[in-house]
Amino acid sequence: MDLLALSDFNLVARYGGFSSAARATGRPKATLSRRVAELEHSLQLRLFERGSHRLKLTEEGMVLYERTGVLLTELDETVLAISSRSSQPRGRLRVSAPLLFSQLVMGKLAAEFSLKYPDVQLEVTSDDHISDMVEEGYDLVIRVNPAIDENLYGRKFLQDKLVVVASTEVKRPSNNQAVPVVIHGSGKQPDMWNFISNGEKINLRVIPVLRLSSMIMIRDAICAGAGVGMLPLSLIDRELKSGKLIRWGEAQTADISLWVLYPSRRLLNARVKVFLEHLQAAFPLGQPEELVAYLD
Repeated sequence: MDLLALSDFNLVARYGGFSSAARATGRPKATLSRRVAELEHSLQLRLFERGSHRLKLTEEGMVLYERTGVLLTELDETVLAISSRSSQPRGRLRVSAPLLFSQLVMGKLAAEFSLKYPDVQLEVTSDDHISDMVEEGYDLVIRVNPAIDENLYGRKFLQDKLVVVASTEVKRPSNNQAVPVVIHGSGKQPDMWNFISNGEKINLRVIPVLRLSSMIMIRDAICAGAGVGMLPLSLIDRELKSGKLIRWGEAQTADISLWVLYPSRRLLNARVKVFLEHLQAAFPLGQPEELVAYLD
């Protein structure tokens, strides 16, 4: 059954005629008449007795009006409630974020968000790899230097720098000499590290002495004098300021870019919108110094 035709039938029945319904609602009289005729044709029933002065509901028309009038009113109220609700951030919001970002930032970020939007039930999962955010039920995912995905939209909200650091116990070698290093992961690593120090390009041959899966473990191992490491500036800023670690230079690699991704840029619900705004407010320029300041 055509809901538009049923709605127009109810309007005509409520106001007692096509002209009265048209004046009250602003709907064209011809449209109302056509819709009612279409409904009568589809039901194979006469719904109105058409007199010279006023329409009168038939017995079948009266039954239809009494039964559907309440349902249509409830439907209108439901749609209004949903529309009003969608503008207010409430409900469940699932976010996936990289492990390191979660450990350093998400606790504070999530607490601030929760205090600001108490009707949103925020759930954050630490995960460096996710195959399908829609299938796994996430509203947003945060990723580091993500690959292009035509099914996702997003924006870069923060970037960090990779720096080469070592403890004061590790002697800095001359250019092209070998140095013990602590590396991330178990994959193949380059034989040389290239970085910039005081405007000069430095090349060092590297000898992995530790392979660790966590950046925090790498930081702790470097602080303990195990070797040289290449880490995000935000992670070791305090150690640099305290003198526990020495900055040898800035890595000649692409900056670490953090992106927030979502499956559609249209019709974002209120929960997603306010979380994006929350990220923007926390890191308005998206620079490494902002991340360092946020962690202090």
